[in-house]
Amino acid sequence: MPTPTPILPDFIAQSTTRRGFLSRASTLLAAVPIAEAALAACTPSKPDRSQASATPDTATSSATHLQNPDSRLDTSLHAGNAPPTSGAVAPAATPADIPFHRYDPTLPPLSAGRTKHIAMTIREAPVRINADTVVAGWTFDGTIPGPIVHVRQGDTVEFTLTNNGSIPHSMDFHASQIDPKTAFRSALPGHSISYTFTPRYAGAFLYHCGTAPVLMHIGSGMFGAIIVDPPTPLAPAREFVLIQNEFYLARPQSGIAAFDYNKMLSTQPDYVAFNGGPGQYQIEPIRVRRHERVRFYVVSAGPTHSCAFHVVGQQFDTVYLGAPPGNAIHGVQTFDVAAGGGMVFELQVDVAGEFPFVNHAFGHGQKGAIGVLVVEA
Repeated sequence: MPTPTPILPDFIAQSTTRRGFLSRASTLLAAVPIAEAALAACTPSKPDRSQASATPDTATSSATHLQNPDSRLDTSLHAGNAPPTSGAVAPAATPADIPFHRYDPTLPPLSAGRTKHIAMTIREAPVRINADTVVAGWTFDGTIPGPIVHVRQGDTVEFTLTNNGSIPHSMDFHASQIDPKTAFRSALPGHSISYTFTPRYAGAFLYHCGTAPVLMHIGSGMFGAIIVDPPTPLAPAREFVLIQNEFYLARPQSGIAAFDYNKMLSTQPDYVAFNGGPGQYQIEPIRVRRHERVRFYVVSAGPTHSCAFHVVGQQFDTVYLGAPPGNAIHGVQTFDVAAGGGMVFELQVDVAGEFPFVNHAFGHGQKGAIGVLVVEA
């Protein structure tokens, strides 16, 4: 994959020195401290043999559902143990065999019907995030981030999560209003959980694994976005989803880098990215036509830092602070999307050219939270 050509002035776009983060995935023993703590917190009184449902007849039975671990384990888990890293992935391929895939930022269309059946599978998988770096990801459906989910306010979302990983995992949808102790419980390896919710508000929402330590699970790739349309559609636009995240990488081994929990606690990331690929939209920009309306759904997965979203050479005519179409402000240059939050940004592109979009907290923009919007005449 070619090296991206700097788009911004030198003080913005010059590449910083990257450490060699190529490594092989750490062995599964590296994940034992996490697995032991999560298993201890997640073990039900009877094994969950197939699918635990959040419907009322099963949610009331302590014998058939798992309790989600307490996120206070984030720090207490660490005491007296070696720093945890992300779990091992099977050495099915060498790093050179793992291609880079540009994450398509286009908002997928709504499916028919008012009941949406969403299923995701947890996989431990090596993921290439740029030309030089492959990470040992914990993933939803094998990608970082997971798939974009698109529903409508008032839809019934029937969700199933299947755990093909080696330790417990769960799913927390920020678009839901539901008992988290029941719905966001952890699925043991080889098991599934299901629950149903109805989004009450429109907007851009985060989803992520909620199993302790939550910091480690989000930081290892277990996040994505669910976009909820209002009952009355917004004005026609080219719609794109940008999910910002941070990468904290351990010392490499044999070409694949594990994720480092201690570095996550330090909050000083090695990379910051939109849609899991630092600088990927410099190499392959987002392209639109002049006079089109562009709508960005911006979600900050963190796990720690916000995103000061800005488009160089443009202003947002509309930014929705809450559920669109209400809560709009106008004539905005930059607005901060909190970690765990999401907002909707709109602009009319009436000038042809190349317009970098960045996290204007440039320490993070410099580490990869940058792309280019190409407006073609």
